[in-house]
Amino acid sequence: MNNLLRHVACLACLWAGAAWAEDVTLLSQDGAVEISGQILGYDGEFYRVSTDYGELTVDASGVRCDGPGCPNLTEFVPQVRVVGAAVMADKLLPALIEGFAADRRMQVSREDTPDGVLFSLLRPASGDAVLRLLLQSGTSDDGIAALVAGQTDLALALRDLRAEERVAARQAGLGDLQDIGQAVIVALDALVPAVAPGNPVQVISPTDLARVMAGVITNWSELGGETAPINLHLPPAGSGLAQAITDRLLAPDGLQPASGQLHPDTQAVAQAVAVDPFGLALVTRTELGPARALQLSSGCGHALGATPQTVKTEDYPLTTPFFLYQPMRRLPKLGRDFMAYLQGSEAQYVVRAAGFTDQAVERLRLAGQGERLANAILATGEDVTLDDVQEMVSLMRETDRLSVTIRFEPGAPAPDAQSRGNIALLARGLEQGRFDGQRLVFVGFSDGDGGAAANRRIALRRAQAVRDAVLAQAETADLARVEIDVRGFGEALPMACDDSDWGRRTNRRVEIWLR
Repeated sequence: MNNLLRHVACLACLWAGAAWAEDVTLLSQDGAVEISGQILGYDGEFYRVSTDYGELTVDASGVRCDGPGCPNLTEFVPQVRVVGAAVMADKLLPALIEGFAADRRMQVSREDTPDGVLFSLLRPASGDAVLRLLLQSGTSDDGIAALVAGQTDLALALRDLRAEERVAARQAGLGDLQDIGQAVIVALDALVPAVAPGNPVQVISPTDLARVMAGVITNWSELGGETAPINLHLPPAGSGLAQAITDRLLAPDGLQPASGQLHPDTQAVAQAVAVDPFGLALVTRTELGPARALQLSSGCGHALGATPQTVKTEDYPLTTPFFLYQPMRRLPKLGRDFMAYLQGSEAQYVVRAAGFTDQAVERLRLAGQGERLANAILATGEDVTLDDVQEMVSLMRETDRLSVTIRFEPGAPAPDAQSRGNIALLARGLEQGRFDGQRLVFVGFSDGDGGAAANRRIALRRAQAVRDAVLAQAETADLARVEIDVRGFGEALPMACDDSDWGRRTNRRVEIWLR
């Protein structure tokens, strides 16, 4: 918490001049009601004012404003400030702003300013600005700290919130930033182990990868390669990538990052490891560049690479959602429209064209699931019988697997960050009638710990819990137009070995099958 508070304090000092923080008095039209305080913001429709009674939001149409902080209503253009992870601020968000403007038949101007890159959305006929978006490139820490300090409207992050950040946001009156609507997943990516193209090693287990990144394994011979030291290439400390490596790979095993050769950004890391025959790095799939990605293997025949399908389904275990966090307060009308656009189908085309993994729901047909079926057959025995597998395959033949899968936090029944987004995706699909006239089956699976009968019951309960969560969010859906079923097959379709925590977590999931 102390680090976060120091970061917030620094940002508050740096950006104090950028805040409104001027006195205003809001008077009702009949003069009977008077509200005085410091103006925190104006979005073209509502004033936000800090008063002796706390922060108030007041409809501008019902009051007149007096004081030095009052905006010029005739020339006012709403502005949304966005701060955070560089790869999002520099590459992804600009593409999405251009896509949003094209969707609204507006023009876009771009201007480099001391505070960041300013995008103005313009009416095509007059050229008048109707919305400004100021993007400030930094780290995930910068974005979250700025949001807590009240110095930005939106925060960009390559990681989920940490517990102390969630508490600080609540204490600052921002609400629960992990709630649906406040934490929006804009795109997906994945951490991939990268080596030079000529490196003979092809696969590595997540356990060994964590031990390499922690400095426990230091020679390629321990991974089936040559007898040579492993040269680690690392992103800058404190970057979103460095934090994702720690959170996703090292922290679950209680490991700390080792030292290595530091580079200024992910692209530089990938370029350096591509020309180092004994180098290894973790980079994002999007910025792999000339380097080659190793597959992740569980050591018992299961191996997966990072593809758009395995990233969407989270079958690949090191997926990295790109988050956009917003506080519990209203944006300007066009800002709200932009947020809605980010969650729509048109934005997914833009995400894909920008080189990232989109969240458009895909149907994965049985013909493309040979590896999974082979795993199921190999897993048959005393616990999982051939009859169990035949029952499951009979249902698989009638359905397609959707690319949304629900997995869970380590050691907890709660869905992980990407899965919370998938639940929202399914709920929106139900509300929009995308599954009308079809059969939607929530199919639960477990790891192999414990008895087979108990695991089937656990898997069924997980599937029921996910179904209930989806239906609770699909408030406007006409459920009479879709058939919903729940099944549990326990350990019958393993995606990884059960000899590690990550393997068991990969196997504990709820898939969505559609007929």
